[in-house]
Amino acid sequence: MTNKDLADLLFPNINKTIEDYETIYPKRNLDTDAIVTRYAPSPTGFIHIGALLAAFVGGAFSRQTNGVFYLRIEDTDTKRTIDNGISLIINGLKEFGVTFDEGPIDDNNSVGNYGPYIQSERKEIYQTYAKHLVELGLAYPCFCSEEEIENIRNIQAHRKARIGYYGEWAKCRSLSIEEACEKIKKGEKPVIRLRSNGDYDNKIICHDEIRGEVAFPENDLDIVIIKSDGLPTYHFAHAIDDHLMRSTHIIRGDEWLSSLPIHLQLFDMLGFERPKYAHISPLSKIDEETGNMRKLSKRKDPEAAMSYYHELGIPYEAVVIYLATIASSDFEEWMMQNPDKSVNDFKFDFSRMSKSGALFDLDKLNNICKNYISTLTAKELYDKVKTYLLEYDEDFYKIFTEDEEYSCSVLNIERNSKKPRKDIGKYSDVYENVYYMYDSLFEPKYENLSLNADMYIDYIENGFNVETENWFNDISEFARKYNYVSMKEYKNNPLEYTGNISEFCEGLRYIVTGKTQTPSLQEILTILGKERVLKRLNNYKDISKRS
Repeated sequence: MTNKDLADLLFPNINKTIEDYETIYPKRNLDTDAIVTRYAPSPTGFIHIGALLAAFVGGAFSRQTNGVFYLRIEDTDTKRTIDNGISLIINGLKEFGVTFDEGPIDDNNSVGNYGPYIQSERKEIYQTYAKHLVELGLAYPCFCSEEEIENIRNIQAHRKARIGYYGEWAKCRSLSIEEACEKIKKGEKPVIRLRSNGDYDNKIICHDEIRGEVAFPENDLDIVIIKSDGLPTYHFAHAIDDHLMRSTHIIRGDEWLSSLPIHLQLFDMLGFERPKYAHISPLSKIDEETGNMRKLSKRKDPEAAMSYYHELGIPYEAVVIYLATIASSDFEEWMMQNPDKSVNDFKFDFSRMSKSGALFDLDKLNNICKNYISTLTAKELYDKVKTYLLEYDEDFYKIFTEDEEYSCSVLNIERNSKKPRKDIGKYSDVYENVYYMYDSLFEPKYENLSLNADMYIDYIENGFNVETENWFNDISEFARKYNYVSMKEYKNNPLEYTGNISEFCEGLRYIVTGKTQTPSLQEILTILGKERVLKRLNNYKDISKRS
């Protein structure tokens, strides 16, 4: 019997050849420097911020070289797959500006000529290449049970040997073709293993686009390439798919760096041209308990999940800007020099990417968010807040959207100025910053009931003029009637005056808004109007009397 007989017995339903698939998936007609890359998640429903970074970087490099950025769903681990997982990924990334040229567009449809883009639909392709390797004697069936594999590991651990299926430990490697065929005919379902030609004592130099030259031992593990259910392992599917989909670059997290010897070996043994690899360093944070640096964890850190940003209403545009600062060391300087340009105008370079990773700084992200929101018009901010509230705060949504013009005027306070307000860092901040402008929400619990309400009623009735261009001068002049003067005058003779003009304004602000700090008091009074302001002043007066 021959290896071909064994291959036919293992894969009786595989009729296509590897040459057929080379024809079905020809080389792409692109410029020589065009980057073709992919984002290849599992449909688990969870998108890590680090995965978003990798997707953002991949999209940026393909876009700036007129290449192709495609989505591939790696769902061969059926235990982790969830319903609607593909749509969750697509919609989740789209909200952060990450879109694809090819791949699934929902759970049931795809676009592009290099599909299927869902690995579970490519089973026949993987088996065709596995069959080819078996025919060449480069792969073989393994009949070891889970218990036998575990026993091998235990013996290795006891002897302090490297853990794995290799060399003398690869017991099925030495099975004759006849022995293997006999087991298959008896109904045993094997996995298919690669017959590694590597020597662990040999070092290989791998080039990484970000890290440069990296040395590894050759891979000598006889890794599983096809599982007993007929589906491929990640390693094997990765090599087949990236070859047939004609990926030029593999941009992924550095947790896969140690797998590089296996992947390069697979490309070589399959006769494929090697793609280029770029491994992105992980996002880290300072652990609050230990004070040490550690990787951002989806189990420990809420900010690791994309849902965190949705729920808080953190602008995706600001997140993308922040990711760009992580992805390239010179982005911030470029952005400062080009304030009118977008992230998409920036040219990324692998040499500018960090080899050691970045500290994920929520404070820095918050500052970027505030800067971004400060650039929006009131109407733009209104629309974004409206969308956010519709999903996350139905009660405030009804109040906020009842009068669009009024809400826009509220959001416009201190917006059209040389130094626009930057007190809003996320859409969920809006409520706390504006609630007092809505009568149905304004229920202050005054702690200071010693203010002179009549003085302020007098000002609103007789001194406040919404048309004035010199509001502060006007209110300063009025305040003198009650012995409030400039700060300089007050400091020179504090015993002669009731207080300074700032204290006069602070008292009025406190009664009208229930807060000690707000944006422009003049704009607040103007938008509320005399009638509503007087109502609040008289209400304060009544509360003061009752106390």
